[in-house]
Amino acid sequence: MTNIAFKKRIKLSIVATLIMMGASAFVFSPSIFASGVVDATAPAQTGMICLAAAIAFAMGALAAGIAIGNVGAAAMGAISEKPELASQALIFIALAEGLVVFGFIIALMILGKA
Repeated sequence: MTNIAFKKRIKLSIVATLIMMGASAFVFSPSIFASGVVDATAPAQTGMICLAAAIAFAMGALAAGIAIGNVGAAAMGAISEKPELASQALIFIALAEGLVVFGFIIALMILGKA
């Protein structure tokens, strides 16, 4: 991979992370975005709590995507050479998929503290 292609990939990853964070904040806090009026009884740090939950979920999803991409490519190469390794490859892919679940659980724990 050339240096220019690597820089493009990094920029794309940063943009994807920011989009995921914004989308996660929108999904996790519909009451904030639903009305234009700020509720006086809501805690002052609601926005920061939603941002923290969005970061937790977005980073988990992004890390899982990168991990599944790398593990999946290696698994397909290994399966093409030795088909009996398919069950082990699926286990490794499932382990990488667990990162999304952990990010989601952490985001729910953060939102539960609010």
